[in-house]
Amino acid sequence: MSSSAIALMIFAMLAIWGGLILAIIHLIRHPDVPMDDVSGEYVQGDEPTH
Repeated sequence: MSSSAIALMIFAMLAIWGGLILAIIHLIRHPDVPMDDVSGEYVQGDEPTH
C-alpha cells in the first residue's frame, strides 16, 4: 500500500470510530426516554397541549 492509501485509511478509521465514540458519549449524557414514561398527551408530530 502506498503512504497516501494508508493515510486515507487511518483518516477514515478515525472518522468512523470517532463518530461511534461521540455517539456513545451522547447517549450516556442524554439517554433515550422509555416509551412507558411518555405521557399519552403528546403524540409525535403534534404540538403539546397544556
